[in-house]
Amino acid sequence: MATIQVVPEKEFQSLSQWQLMKRRFFQHKLAVAAMVVLILFYATAIFCEFIAPYKTTTRNSRYLYAPPQRIRFIDNEGNFSLRPFVYGYKKERDPVTWQEVYTPDPDLKLPIYFFVKGEPYRLFGLFDCDIHLFGIDRSPSEQMLFLLGSDELGRDLFSRVVYGTRISLSIGLIGVFLSLALGLILGGISAIFGGAVDFVIQRIIEIILSIPQIPLWMALSAALPASWSPLQIYFAITVVLSLVTWTNVARIARGKFLSIKESDFVSAARSMGASEWWNITRHLIPNFMSYILVQITLGIPGMILGETSLSFLGVGLRAPIVSWGVLLQQAQKMQVVAMRPWLLLPAAFVVVAVLSFNFVGDGLRDAADPHS
Repeated sequence: MATIQVVPEKEFQSLSQWQLMKRRFFQHKLAVAAMVVLILFYATAIFCEFIAPYKTTTRNSRYLYAPPQRIRFIDNEGNFSLRPFVYGYKKERDPVTWQEVYTPDPDLKLPIYFFVKGEPYRLFGLFDCDIHLFGIDRSPSEQMLFLLGSDELGRDLFSRVVYGTRISLSIGLIGVFLSLALGLILGGISAIFGGAVDFVIQRIIEIILSIPQIPLWMALSAALPASWSPLQIYFAITVVLSLVTWTNVARIARGKFLSIKESDFVSAARSMGASEWWNITRHLIPNFMSYILVQITLGIPGMILGETSLSFLGVGLRAPIVSWGVLLQQAQKMQVVAMRPWLLLPAAFVVVAVLSFNFVGDGLRDAADPHS
């Protein structure tokens, strides 16, 4: 018979609010698994030059629209190998469509090596390196490894997805922090000062919320000068996404600040001579911190989807910047998707990242619930 472990009440009384949140969060198995996935994603974004076998511009014109190569441990003759390998491609003519197709060539066996020497790069922009996590011992001009296939220029799609992870995830992170800062400041000002200030801020919020999001994003993005550099476009798109998404944060922040502002402990601190700044930094913001954490994890997916949508429509990030949305621009034509479905693979990374953020947000929301 299974025994139930009863935790003494004194143990809970000795735990702080953050310790209780941590304990409840790690009981949410799905949220913990999603957090591991996000850690892997951000580790990939940080070390993308090391993880990607090739640069985003490396190409082999002999392998345009090559399909993904299958990693094997057993060859066609049944021989087992501890070292993974792929078969190279040979071109053939489809007897029905008369188009060139790539088929695996059993005579061209390409072993996959780990920590292999490849194209030089600058890690973090500081250190000169040429070691990659994995790759084949061949020159890119001769043979390339296409784990996710190649694009219309013969570039490795896996390497471009890895590099795109840095842009797509960072734009979501930076955009959410800008949106949170703007929403918390304006929501706090609206709640604390009230009167005409509150009226003006709330009317601005209502006007922004009444405009459909996608057309507003497109209008703001289309207003960006075409002569701007890729770095300027990157930060401009981040600001555009933040300017549209701060309104919900400001409204919720206003309601939270109003409810906490009239609490007994805040009134007691005010009667003892505490300034409004003291009450904001020592009482209002700490009691609002759990909501901020939840909002960060639930807001980043919206930013990622916003950047992906704008880039897919051609009004967001543009080449030579590589993001998941930019990579999906190739999948706009149905004929391309029908014949080369691997070009849709960047969308799978978007779905996994968005779901992981939502699961982590659910776990944080349950952990931060004071009634749980």
